[in-house]
Amino acid sequence: MGIMDGTVAIVTGAAQGMGEGQARMLAGRGARVIIADMSADAGEDAVTRIRAGGHAADFVQLNVGDADSWGAALEFTLSKHGRVDTLVNNAGIYLRASLDETTVEQFDRLFAINVRGVFLGCKTVVPAMRSGGGGTIVNVGSIASFVAYTSGVSAYSATKGAVQMLTKGLAADLAKDGIRVNAVHPGVVKTPMSAKLLDDPEARRQLLGSTLLGRAAEIDEIAEAVVFMASPASSFMTGSDLIVDGGFTAV
Repeated sequence: MGIMDGTVAIVTGAAQGMGEGQARMLAGRGARVIIADMSADAGEDAVTRIRAGGHAADFVQLNVGDADSWGAALEFTLSKHGRVDTLVNNAGIYLRASLDETTVEQFDRLFAINVRGVFLGCKTVVPAMRSGGGGTIVNVGSIASFVAYTSGVSAYSATKGAVQMLTKGLAADLAKDGIRVNAVHPGVVKTPMSAKLLDDPEARRQLLGSTLLGRAAEIDEIAEAVVFMASPASSFMTGSDLIVDGGFTAV
């Protein structure tokens, strides 16, 4: 028996990287996973890999910044499974640029995906959770909402700070409905996107900074934290911040 047996989970940005790891681990613990992503080809490939392991997964194309797209994703999920128990708002984009270099368009796009996407996901899925008797929402934030961990991330940090406080506000709003809302805040994670940066000694030094464990996180280490927050193991936690950063923010 898996800790997520009998549940249905939507994971955004789950076609690759951290999101795929989270979807794979939720499926491995018994959840029926909906991989929601812009990339159909990568999303279907991720579904194939999860199913090859004997677990349940389906793909739905989703633009997290678009309300209609969210409505279609929820309709697809309910048509397949009749319920939603877990929403993982993982999808996000990153920008490293100085104030002078950051355009208004870049700033608006960051907020459209990183913040509006989380808001729309919760707004769309919560009624289905409420009618089903409750659920769990896990928002993937960043240590950038706690510290300026490197230069040039002020706009990105602002989006993650917004996600952090949106999480707490929603936790207060939704506790009466049996819906828990928590956030997982990774430090630097070893993904296909970050691999080249981590291979460069100077970039690695800047990214890892004073990380006590002296390395980037593995994707599965973040996925474990997400599964914990989504599962009954964290049943007395809501509005909480789970920082998974190898000790970066400890010193």
